[in-house]
Amino acid sequence: MEQYRYAILAVSILLGVIGQLLLKWGATRGGGVVAQFLSLWSIGGLGCYFAAAMGYMLVLRSLPLSVAYPTVATSYIVVMVASHFVFQEPLTWNGIAGVVCIIFGIFLVHSA
Repeated sequence: MEQYRYAILAVSILLGVIGQLLLKWGATRGGGVVAQFLSLWSIGGLGCYFAAAMGYMLVLRSLPLSVAYPTVATSYIVVMVASHFVFQEPLTWNGIAGVVCIIFGIFLVHSA
């Protein structure tokens, strides 16, 4: 398990990203709040979050929380870029600067 911890962490992060995109998709399909919660997109998003949490829990058995948790910040980068292409959300210079800070921070955590 220990040799696969970064692969499992990467899959967990990817599942979290997919979950976020599915929840957004479910939220923008119209209807009221109840329809949003019962949407297959939203249910799929929550399922992805659940699977991501299960993988993350496995990772925490062998990776320090002080390393694992900051690494999850890569999901912010992927969600920002994906939402630009999937939902045509703006990609601003402030957002790009934030991504650079996140990348730098993750690098610092992993080099310590």
